[in-house]
Amino acid sequence: MNFHSQGRPLSDGGMDQICNALGIFEPEVWAILTVETRGFGFFQDRRPQILFERHIFHRLTNGRHDTGNSDISNEKAGGYIGGPGEYQRLEKAMELEPSAALQSASWGIGQVMGFNFKSVGFATVNDMVAAMVKDENAQLLAVANFIKENNLAGALQRNNWVSFARGYNGPDFKKNEYDTRLAAAHAKYKIILPDLALRSAQAALVYLGIDPGPIDGVRGRRTSSALMQFQKQVGLPETGQLDRDTESKLLEKAFPA
Repeated sequence: MNFHSQGRPLSDGGMDQICNALGIFEPEVWAILTVETRGFGFFQDRRPQILFERHIFHRLTNGRHDTGNSDISNEKAGGYIGGPGEYQRLEKAMELEPSAALQSASWGIGQVMGFNFKSVGFATVNDMVAAMVKDENAQLLAVANFIKENNLAGALQRNNWVSFARGYNGPDFKKNEYDTRLAAAHAKYKIILPDLALRSAQAALVYLGIDPGPIDGVRGRRTSSALMQFQKQVGLPETGQLDRDTESKLLEKAFPA
């Protein structure tokens, strides 16, 4: 299976779609996304962010592969490599049982588990993964469908982070202070929202091998320096600003037609 795509970032339309579907506002959305994946759904190599859960693979396969494969099949959670290295674990599991392996990973910007494929609107787990590979808009739609399916929209609307965390992250949410982190992120985003155009530019810079710092839609020194580096490469005035010419050239190079 090809897990690579252009890795297109979230658009205004994608954000509007989830807000309208759930009856919420952008700060609620960004709170979820920031806590789940630090706010971006793809790795630098343009594959979706994943985390492979060996205890889920163990459960889905009734422990058939535990012997000699404790890194990918174990009754206890763990064995994480982190980052793109999680694909090594996923692909090893896929050699044993492809469907169970795909269902045992959490996918994209909202880290929706593969075994939820039916409840988030897909006929097969392969269909779900194909959507996760496509772009962040598709990833976010899966998040919205998961929230609706589990009757969590009301908790979001009321900013009841304990109820939402319990439903979205499971009964052990307190271990990672999931509700507290959601509340803190929400408070931050009520003051200032990410700039989606700048966020897309930051993603493009990362894909082109230029480090802008976090892909967060917030201007900082590292983003300005990265823009200046790109501007120098393509012969534009080195302002460090995301002007129209810089944005056009950046998106053209990172996301060729």
